[in-house]
Amino acid sequence: MSRNHEVTNVQYLLDEHGELREPGWSRRMVQQYDRSMVKAPKWRIKEWDYYLILSDRFGVAFTISDDGYIGLQSASFLCFDDTSWEHTETVLNAFPMGKLNLPQNSDAGITEFKNKRLHMRFTAGNGTRRIQCVFRNFHEGKSFKCDISLQQPDMDSLVIATPWDQKHAFYYNQKINCMRASGTVILGDQHYSFHPASDFGTLDWGRGVWTYDNTWFWGSGNTNINGNAFGFNIGYGFGNTSAATENVLFYNGKAHKLSDVTFHIPKSSYLDPWKFTSSDGRFEMDFLPILDRAANLDFKVIVSDQHQVFGKMSGTAVLDDGTSVNLKDVLCFAEKVHNRY
Repeated sequence: MSRNHEVTNVQYLLDEHGELREPGWSRRMVQQYDRSMVKAPKWRIKEWDYYLILSDRFGVAFTISDDGYIGLQSASFLCFDDTSWEHTETVLNAFPMGKLNLPQNSDAGITEFKNKRLHMRFTAGNGTRRIQCVFRNFHEGKSFKCDISLQQPDMDSLVIATPWDQKHAFYYNQKINCMRASGTVILGDQHYSFHPASDFGTLDWGRGVWTYDNTWFWGSGNTNINGNAFGFNIGYGFGNTSAATENVLFYNGKAHKLSDVTFHIPKSSYLDPWKFTSSDGRFEMDFLPILDRAANLDFKVIVSDQHQVFGKMSGTAVLDDGTSVNLKDVLCFAEKVHNRY
């Protein structure tokens, strides 16, 4: 069954009872999130901006989040050479509960966190996103510094409004793929550069009220196909997705909606080959892992078991008009995350 209800009317995301007005997906953020309309307690509201920027050799990721009773601000450096490795540092801050003043719309504004060790700033507007980060004592005493620009021309994204089967719980999320990246990354005395002809950034922008115990699957990637930007977003497991899935292809600025995609993760190891299949036959892929960015936090009440696996995707994706797009060794990631918080 295809689950592709597209929301096109400009409206507030929530009604006067704090429930979603119209569950479904959209190409733009036509539904306006307003934190003051959320009916759940402040400590249950979760808001975050997450950026991932990849080249074939290396990547970086940044999160600024306000998860109610805890904030998790993190940066990652990912190396995909013969000795593939990654390092992530996270700064925790207690009970932010809205004090970070994260923007209520993804299109413009400043998302920022600053303390003595870490200063991260995301600036959006006028078709560009700028990511700045200075993280002192990031890895082996070395500082981590980044100044990256992402170009966001007028193009489709994936926006999804998903309810849970629980009062006042919802998930509002935007994934923006295919943003061409430029800029520099400095780790200690090593310098790295992103080049817009080949390198891309992705934004995961989320606001909502979750249930306590959740497992989700998410994958994303970008590449050039005959000079055109191609990207994909796949995932499931989060909330009641009867109105719409979050599976979509992007080609030359346009979204091509998919139905269900299944992650076939080997029980033997996250680093063994995966497969992806789709109910509509439009996303059939093999995935060869390179690096598992694993994290396991267990504070009893707060538990997070994460496996964000980077690797190379090969296979066939089919656009709305039946055009087949063949992928060969496209660097991307796929993850399984279990959270209780």
